[in-house]
Amino acid sequence: EVQLQASGGGLVQSGGSLRLSCAASGFSVSEDPMTWVRQSPGKEVEWVSTIARSGSGGSTSYRNSVLGRFSMSRDNSKNTIYLQMTNLQPEDTAKYCCLRGRSWTSDACQGQGTLVTVSS
Repeated sequence: EVQLQASGGGLVQSGGSLRLSCAASGFSVSEDPMTWVRQSPGKEVEWVSTIARSGSGGSTSYRNSVLGRFSMSRDNSKNTIYLQMTNLQPEDTAKYCCLRGRSWTSDACQGQGTLVTVSS
């Protein structure tokens, strides 16, 4: 059974940092692209970042608003992906969800995820 469990969220002040983790089971994170998305209350799910599968070089891409502040990585030995977030801003407040692959649906953050709250 494929499972993803995100963790690491919390309450931080503006300018603070957090590292999110997403532990996978039932498949290998090295063999698929992996994606972080987020959803704020009343808003649609929005893409945050994607890391290519290891066999394709593992390159990363980010939405413009987090470029230079967020960094996505993968630890194949732990079958886990990470999202290091620095200089967090109130607009980063959202539930962050990890996904297998590059696509998602509007209910992508209905299940597992971790809540990040940034106070000003």
